[in-house]
Amino acid sequence: MGTILVVDDDLTQQLIVFKILKNIGLNIIFADDGLQALEQAQRCCPDLVILDILLPKMNGYEVCRRLKSDKKTQKLAVIMCSNKKEDCDHYWGIKQGADAYIAKPCHPQELVNIVQYFLAEGIISQFVPTTGSETVTISAELVATAD
Repeated sequence: MGTILVVDDDLTQQLIVFKILKNIGLNIIFADDGLQALEQAQRCCPDLVILDILLPKMNGYEVCRRLKSDKKTQKLAVIMCSNKKEDCDHYWGIKQGADAYIAKPCHPQELVNIVQYFLAEGIISQFVPTTGSETVTISAELVATAD
């Protein structure tokens, strides 16, 4: 179905995301820090990146900015997934180019839904979380391009 790059320095979090997404037939690759994330994105050409913010060597905001400014990776969907739950964190993630922001811990079905949403033919159309959660933010630029 697709390849997902999971960027998180927490092995437990990597395992959780792996178990959730492997069940829907996705290939998962990992990076433990920001620099490794950029290398993996260039080498493996994933379909989507799930990106933590607090990372060694380079934080997720900078990784996102670099992915979105590189012609080879700029169309790559980036979902920031972090323990940082304040409104300013969501705002800053989207401002750096993230296509969506979800707060940890997220419900497994919420993660599946948002990943499937971005993988579905690369079309930005409609996304309504199945839970009443307000932790999901989708970039206003993407919503505008869908109209």
